[in-house]
Amino acid sequence: MSFGRKGKLQDELDISGAAHLLQGSREFLRMWHKPGGQATCLVDPGALNPDPAVFGIAMVDCIRHGARAWANAVGISESEALARIWLGFDAERESPTDLGKEVH
Repeated sequence: MSFGRKGKLQDELDISGAAHLLQGSREFLRMWHKPGGQATCLVDPGALNPDPAVFGIAMVDCIRHGARAWANAVGISESEALARIWLGFDAERESPTDLGKEVH
């Protein structure tokens, strides 16, 4: 499945083709990235689970889906994409480039 860029916000993903997969689901995370800049992440813990460990599980699921997407998009193996994602993940954990801030 590929997503277009036809959402209401500039460059928002068009998820209309995935609507059947989302029935009964609640959105808990949105992320944006400025080229050459930082990522903006909006997280709603109340839409997911009171236990933060569930967010960790969801992030690992997301990383695995991301590896598949990168593999398909740039023609590398899924395991190579996953290794590169973990490399970036571990680098950011070791030396954070952004500690985030609360948005109200």
